[in-house]
Amino acid sequence: MTDTDKYFDWAATSPADKDILQDSLNIYLDNWANASSSHSLGKRSRSVLEEARVRCATALGVKAECLTFTSGGTESDQIVLLSMLQKQKTGTVLISSIEHPAVREQAFAMKNCGWNVIQIPSDSRGIITPAAVEKCLTEDTMLVCVMAVNNETGAIQPIYEIADLLTKKYDGKRKPKFHTDCVQAAGKIVLNLSYEGIDSAAFSAHKICGPKGCGLLYSKNPITPFLKGGGQENGIRSGTENLMGCVAISKCLERYYNKENQNIKSISENFVKELSQMKGCTLVPAERISSPENYSPYVIQAAFENIPGNVMLRALDAQGFCISTGSACSAKKNSRPILEAMNVKPEIRENAVRFSFGPHTTKEAVENLTEAVRKINSQFNRN
Repeated sequence: MTDTDKYFDWAATSPADKDILQDSLNIYLDNWANASSSHSLGKRSRSVLEEARVRCATALGVKAECLTFTSGGTESDQIVLLSMLQKQKTGTVLISSIEHPAVREQAFAMKNCGWNVIQIPSDSRGIITPAAVEKCLTEDTMLVCVMAVNNETGAIQPIYEIADLLTKKYDGKRKPKFHTDCVQAAGKIVLNLSYEGIDSAAFSAHKICGPKGCGLLYSKNPITPFLKGGGQENGIRSGTENLMGCVAISKCLERYYNKENQNIKSISENFVKELSQMKGCTLVPAERISSPENYSPYVIQAAFENIPGNVMLRALDAQGFCISTGSACSAKKNSRPILEAMNVKPEIRENAVRFSFGPHTTKEAVENLTEAVRKINSQFNRN
């Protein structure tokens, strides 16, 4: 049994595909020159870089000129948010109340620059409805941010319906830009970036079996960046390009993007069923039992009566199983803003843990996890 057989924290990061990393490293070692240099070696690196961009574009179904290589999902999100500071001195940004800290914290920081930030309320299912977005729109709304798949509950957001709302409501007028964080969606649900009304999207390599430190920003229209530098990536993201990472993310997208995994769906459904039958276990949200189509099969959250989340994490970790109590980016803060936004009861928030799967998760591995969870739960909930 390998480490990955007991690894159920794929939403935090994924084990990298060794063949992709090795191949990407070999390509980099053969093309180590700066891709911005005008000599022959530099031009050779530039060619490799642009080939990777074209591969990404082909996988995503968009134009290559709409893609910018970044250092990860966080930077991809923040480029879009900070670009608002170049448009006008003040305005309003709408973000969903269930956003990843990459969006939420940067949006809050924009308040110091005079911008108004409104959080779009979530319903109890962990879903942001188009109606909720519409109620929050203001005359000076410049940007709307709603993630595609929530990183803690797995709730699939109606991004196409929200895009339709904005397109129709602002027909003939200046429409707010619509940005969606697709970090937890890529390789897990089918996406259509060419959909009218979607202006930009963020991706990260290490969530789809690639290396850390490389991401991708899709932008339908040119972006005026807030941060300036050497002008790489068409001036949108300055800094010498991470050639190995760029090649790797292109190969990961080719392998995993928009590839539905029926095996994972079956594994996930069985796991949810087993959890629902355990004494004192509450699925978060409970609706994922009756409406599984609204949730990614790769991310499952549950709370166990009498077992604080950190206790369940440590008990499983003692047996070699890796899970989490939520976003790795928020783990040190001991807060659960996403569950708070869903009005989840405090005792359930405290006890909630996240199980997340990946394309290499096996039925046998999840069966072993299920048995371990059942035994731990029975120790705390005997009666």
